[in-house]
Amino acid sequence: MEWLVNPQIWIGLLTLTALEIVLGIDNVIFISIVAGKLPVAQQDRVRRTGLALAAIMRILLLLSLTWIMGLTTPWISIWRFDLTGRAVILIGGGLFLIAKSTREIHLKLEEGEERVGRAAASFGGVLLQILALDIVFSFDSVITAVGMVDHIGVMIAAVMIAVAAMMFFAGMISRFVERHPTLKMLALSFLLLIGVNLIGDGLGFHIPKGYTYFAMGFSVFVEMLNLRIRKRMRRLVTT
Repeated sequence: MEWLVNPQIWIGLLTLTALEIVLGIDNVIFISIVAGKLPVAQQDRVRRTGLALAAIMRILLLLSLTWIMGLTTPWISIWRFDLTGRAVILIGGGLFLIAKSTREIHLKLEEGEERVGRAAASFGGVLLQILALDIVFSFDSVITAVGMVDHIGVMIAAVMIAVAAMMFFAGMISRFVERHPTLKMLALSFLLLIGVNLIGDGLGFHIPKGYTYFAMGFSVFVEMLNLRIRKRMRRLVTT
């Protein structure tokens, strides 16, 4: 029980939990978009199930650290590029995100988007999409955890706390995005950006996540100002 009074353990847990929550923003945005294609009665269930699967995936990967580290070993080298299992997963996930967000933007711009989108969606199909992206985001999360903390118990605890926080906020984020169409378009644009980042990372062109999250945060700040202005204009028109 010495870990209970070890400040390094608690500092590592708090730091890693905060980082896991930040890294989970990508996952929450994606789940919010795809869950919105389902009937309202099923949306909370698919969000909870998707995030629970994300937690299980990350814990299993943490318990398979030897295999995870093996994915960073080059399979083949092409010029100066080393093809690894991690690169294949990141590139595949990036291409999936770009294809999915591009299709959703197209549906959003087309007439009858709600009718077409909801008719094509099913609980199982949405869950499979969430699971596919969970795999990609989980690798990112686990590699970060391994680089920060040495204790497997601390890593698992941080993942569980972060997923619990995401479960708590995911519903509110999803409903807020659904109520504001421009925010939904902004969220889809974020997914495009994240997809490009994943492909770049897989190809060896690392883009610091701080730049990406700053751009996302600044865009949300500007959109919040726009929402306040539009709300004020509607109030002036109705009075």
